[in-house]
Amino acid sequence: MKLLEVRDLRASVEGKEILKGLDLSIGEGEVHAIMGPNGSGKSTLSEVLAGNPAFTVTGGTVEFHGIDLLSLTPEDRSHEGLFLSFQYPVEIPGVSMTNFMRAAINAKRKYFGEPPMAATEFLKMMRERRGIVELDNKLASRSVNEGFSGGEKKRNEIFQMAMLEPRLSILDETDSGLDIDALRVVAEGVNKLKKPTNATVVITHYQRLLDYIKPDFVHVLYKGRIVRTGGPELALELEERGYDWIKEEADR
Repeated sequence: MKLLEVRDLRASVEGKEILKGLDLSIGEGEVHAIMGPNGSGKSTLSEVLAGNPAFTVTGGTVEFHGIDLLSLTPEDRSHEGLFLSFQYPVEIPGVSMTNFMRAAINAKRKYFGEPPMAATEFLKMMRERRGIVELDNKLASRSVNEGFSGGEKKRNEIFQMAMLEPRLSILDETDSGLDIDALRVVAEGVNKLKKPTNATVVITHYQRLLDYIKPDFVHVLYKGRIVRTGGPELALELEERGYDWIKEEADR
């Protein structure tokens, strides 16, 4: 079953068009990697799908498990199962991770007409999901990302993903700034959360993340469009040859 269908998507920021007719199809159970040179529109795509109001959609359609995604608020997109892991996670001083996650889960439950989760059930869930990314209990009880290292912030993002159980997870350069150990833990967390009914989009510059998170499809984004799609071997070819050959082909 197709989970996400993006057709001829066009979007701009401050009057400048970034996405210029992008097409992307993602099925349940699939892992897609999106690669491309700087400025090609990778992060713009993730922000547009998440509903960042700084970006203006000027054309195209996005269908998410049968729903018109573009008609939903950012909050409702999240409730419907879209998750975005930020490249630079923000700190929220004064808000504990426990309270933050409980509010998020109960907001989602309310959206679907369900009662709030009982405190004992929630705390049990937190303990189980923390173990997926080896997140220290002390970090989980502190304010959201406050004083966290880069690796701890990224682990925290995957912990949130584990708690919210999204249908589609978009990881925007989640490997940025991670050492090998942190990269392994984060990637293993992502792999443990993979199900036949969900999907993951990995936005990255580097092959090294794809050594841990195995993609079914690799897409190259250039000048606001996906110009080439292949299997995992395409990422290896990009690692070896760079993007110049892709640019030359696309510009012909």
